[in-house]
Order: sequence, then C-alpha cells, then structure tokens
Amino acid sequence: MTEKRDDNYQGVWDGRLGFGNKTALIVIDLLQGYTTEEAPLYAPGVVACVAEMHELLAAARAAKMMIIHTQVRYNPHTFVDGGAWIKKAPVLKALVENDPYAQFCEGMEPLPDELLITKNYASAFFGTSLSSTLTAAGIDTLMITGCTTSGCIRATAVDTIQYGFRPICVRECCGDRHADPHEANLFDINAKYGDVISKQEALEYCAAQ
Repeated sequence: MTEKRDDNYQGVWDGRLGFGNKTALIVIDLLQGYTTEEAPLYAPGVVACVAEMHELLAAARAAKMMIIHTQVRYNPHTFVDGGAWIKKAPVLKALVENDPYAQFCEGMEPLPDELLITKNYASAFFGTSLSSTLTAAGIDTLMITGCTTSGCIRATAVDTIQYGFRPICVRECCGDRHADPHEANLFDINAKYGDVISKQEALEYCAAQ
C-alpha cells in the first residue's frame, strides 16, 4: 500500500517556527510582467496574489511593520549582471529599466519610507544588503510574499533560515504560473525551511502588533 504524503512526513518534517520578536514584510517582485496576459512571464497565480496583497500590505503598514520590496533589474546592453541565470532563463531580459513589464503592479508600488532592494538573482538575500538591514533593525522574522513561489519565494525562504531568520510564507499572497509548482514548493517550505500560514493568520498577526 502506498503511504500518504502527509503520513510520511508526520513526526519528521512537521516542525513549526512561529513568529519571533519582530517581523518585517517582504514583497518580492510584484512586477507587471507577471500580470500582463501577453507577457512571456505572465503567471495567473500572480494575478491572484496581487489581488490578495492589497489587504495584507495595508495591514502591515497600519501595524508600522518594516516593509521591503524587491525588483529585478539588468543591464539592458550586456545582461552581464544576470550571469548564467539569464542564459538559462532569457525571458528575464524584459526586466530592465523603463520596460513596462519591469514596473510594479498597480497598488504594489513602494512608499517613500519603504525599502526597495534591486536584485539580479532569485533570492532577495543574494548580492544584496537584506541580511545586514534585518539584523540592524532587530528583525528576526521575515513574512514572505510575492512571486514566484517556485523561484524567488523558495530561494528567499531557504536563505532566510540559512541567515538565521524565521521564514513565514503567506499562502494566498504568493503566486506562480501553475498551481502544481506553487503547492509543491509551499509544501516543501512548510516541511523543511519555514512556516506557511494563511492570509487570515497574517492579518491577525498584523492587527495584534
């Protein structure tokens, strides 16, 4: 008899981290290339994610949480800053300054007092000041939202715990091209690297701050 997935993981990969003492919200790469139907990067799950994000972003702002946004940008002449990754995924070449696909989705634009991190690779930590910024601000927990679940969300979640912070992914506020990689990666993150919580849980946390 084939063992069920959840039974197989029970008692082995089912620990919980929970929130620590101070949390920041990170909004990863909610750019128009992922929500514009004719764009090669278009991901229906990101459209749904953006729709859910408005309420959570407003709640985090009301709670005076540190809010961090990320965007991807490349040198449009050489793309040398994309290294081997842009050779693997040339679709990312749309993410250059002034390209409409590289602009933030409506309502997802950073406010003047919110941190904007520009990155070239999947993880929000790789090649950026994110770890130092969180440490200096006394942050021990990173609430992770944005896209895509199987790419930048997973990479950031793994690096979050590797840098000593608690990763908390908000299910409805992460999105991908297809439900299968979305669910598979949330399952892995929840089992091995961090916690996956509902948007309602995230809203309740913000309200309690």
